[in-house]
Amino acid sequence: MSTARKAAVQAKSKKPAAKPKTTPLTIQDYLQKILTSKVYDVAIESPLDEARSLSRRLGHKVFLKREDQQPVFSFKLRGAYNKMAQLSRAHLAKGVICASAGNHAQGVAMGARRLGCQATIVMPTTTPQVKIDAVRYFGGDNVQIVLHGESYSDSALYAKELERKKGMTFVHPFDDPDVIAGQGTVAMEILRQHSGPIDAVFVAIGGGGLISGVAAYIKAVRPEIKVIGVQMSDSDAMVRSVKAGKRITLPEVGLFSDGTAVKLVGEETMRLTKALVDDFVIVSTDEVCAAIKDIYQDTRSIVEPAGAQGVAAIKQYAERHGGQGKTYIAINCGANMNFDRLRFVAERAEVGEQREALLAVSIPEERGSFKRFCETIGPRSVTEFNYRISDEKQAHVFVGLTTSEKGESKKIAKLFEKQGFQTVDLTHDELAKTHIRHMVGGRSSLAEGERLYSFIFPERPGALMTFLTSLPPGWNISLFHYRNQGADYGRILVGLQVPKSETKAIKPFLDRLGYIYVDETRNPVYRLFLR
Repeated sequence: MSTARKAAVQAKSKKPAAKPKTTPLTIQDYLQKILTSKVYDVAIESPLDEARSLSRRLGHKVFLKREDQQPVFSFKLRGAYNKMAQLSRAHLAKGVICASAGNHAQGVAMGARRLGCQATIVMPTTTPQVKIDAVRYFGGDNVQIVLHGESYSDSALYAKELERKKGMTFVHPFDDPDVIAGQGTVAMEILRQHSGPIDAVFVAIGGGGLISGVAAYIKAVRPEIKVIGVQMSDSDAMVRSVKAGKRITLPEVGLFSDGTAVKLVGEETMRLTKALVDDFVIVSTDEVCAAIKDIYQDTRSIVEPAGAQGVAAIKQYAERHGGQGKTYIAINCGANMNFDRLRFVAERAEVGEQREALLAVSIPEERGSFKRFCETIGPRSVTEFNYRISDEKQAHVFVGLTTSEKGESKKIAKLFEKQGFQTVDLTHDELAKTHIRHMVGGRSSLAEGERLYSFIFPERPGALMTFLTSLPPGWNISLFHYRNQGADYGRILVGLQVPKSETKAIKPFLDRLGYIYVDETRNPVYRLFLR
């Protein structure tokens, strides 16, 4: 074999050289990047306001970092603009690209107009028109909107494909050091605005960009301050990832707090969060609704669910740890709230504050029983009362009552039981709060063999038709309840009558549909009011 040929064979057999490993940035590196961030061409130094009413109630000083007052009503423009402002003229000339259906898209759009570059923003086809219009408003002629895919994941994959084809720069919503540094300027402002003692700063977590930047700055400058991460109970990818020591992908995420609905957190953001964040608080939808109300009462401003997570966490944290006179700060990270969603928030706020108890009470259909029922209620205000005759011997009443302290719903339920009324506490039953309270009295003797399922449908044309046309011909819809919440999704309750011979086919059919669903057939509230 010739020398040249041997050399060619050896070269062919060699493995490609491994990419050189980059040294992770230190806290000091991030401190320098935050201090030199270029955010104030587009961002304002948002106020740090005391929530006086909430402070009095909790016995602690509570401050709100008002990122809801940014030009795009969110902190997101800080990181997006800082990333774009660090690019060379040559890179800016080729344009930038991102995938987003919300606040990040608006930040990139504003940055593109300010820097005079072109931005391509890929958004899911399910994106509400109001968000598309907002991106156009902030970006003007500097923005091209591309609608692709049904989810953020679909849009992100397509955006990366366009990035490779056209040589544009991808502006990641969270997993980028320059984006993280831009978000870290929020903490820089907090410590400048409040030089006194701070016990903890509470930060909502989606992909982790905001908390990574905030934690990096605080731990570099004032490490005694605790940084507390906050996640929704149905979107807790960061908490699970930190516990597992590796990134965990959630199969589904709750969509109420769409600003933090992230299935997979970033690599760099997880590294920083794991190393720097002191603790986590998990909050529920009802707690966030109550926090939105708390913020409104103190500021007369309405924040989006993600923007209220910090306050919801402070209330939970304060109750758990007790004491008096601490100083807590919540970052109100956004206010891009759909107006139609407010009715859902108002409905759930009292339950979230545990100021309302929801109960199913069974009353004998006999003289005097209703009077005895009312006497048991006593001086409490009735917030809701649903009843329809459906049985000769017993009536099932759905009742809402005001409460004066947390956990009182259990005490009230026991009080009814002592009076001889069979009672079920529904205060924390999602099916009851979302659907059944609007459907009491819907029993039917024709609903033999009915199975009940709750679904989360995307709010887009054709979603319901896809469901209906997919049903096997022998299956019958015996119940249907839908309530729009002004969100990108709808909650739907469906009763199905399926031949016994086809029972095993139900789960595979529902799995193929691809919609989030829960089998509610054994839920006690269904058996009381609808079956």
